[in-house]
Amino acid sequence: MNLTRFQPKTPFVALLACAALAAAPAYAQFAKPEAAVKYRQSAFVLMGTSFARLGAMVQGKAPFDAKAALENAEIVAFMSHLPWQAFGPGTDLPDSHAKPAIWKEMDKFKADADKLQQMTPKLVAAAKTGKLDEIKVVFGETAKTCKSCHDAFREEL
Repeated sequence: MNLTRFQPKTPFVALLACAALAAAPAYAQFAKPEAAVKYRQSAFVLMGTSFARLGAMVQGKAPFDAKAALENAEIVAFMSHLPWQAFGPGTDLPDSHAKPAIWKEMDKFKADADKLQQMTPKLVAAAKTGKLDEIKVVFGETAKTCKSCHDAFREEL
C-alpha cells in the first residue's frame, strides 16, 4: 500500500483513524484503574452524545439533517468498540457508575457489548439511506440494546 497516495474520503474518516491510533495504547494496559475508568467513561460520553443527537432528530426535537445523522451514527458505531477493554480486574471502583454485576456476569456483559456492536453498523446503513423512517426503526432497536445493558450494568447517575 502506497501511503503517500492515501487520502481519506472525508476528514471524518481521518479523525476516526487518528482516534483509533491514539487509543491503541489504552487497549494494552492502563497504568491505574482510575485511568481505565476515565477512558471508558469518556468513550461512553462521546458515544452517548452522538446517539442523543441522532435521537433528537428521530424524536422530532431537532430538524432532520441526513448528513449529521450519518456522521453521528458513524461515531456511535466507532465508539461502540472502545470502552469494553477498560472493564478489567480492579476497575470496579466506587463512583464509576458500573454495577458490581459486570464483574460477576462478565459473559453477559460482553454479550451485551457484542449486541451493540452488531446493531451499530445497521444504524449506519440506515443513516446512509438518508431516510428518517428507516433510521427511526434501527435507532429504536439500538436504543433497546443500550437500555438493556444500562438496566443490568449501570448505576443510576
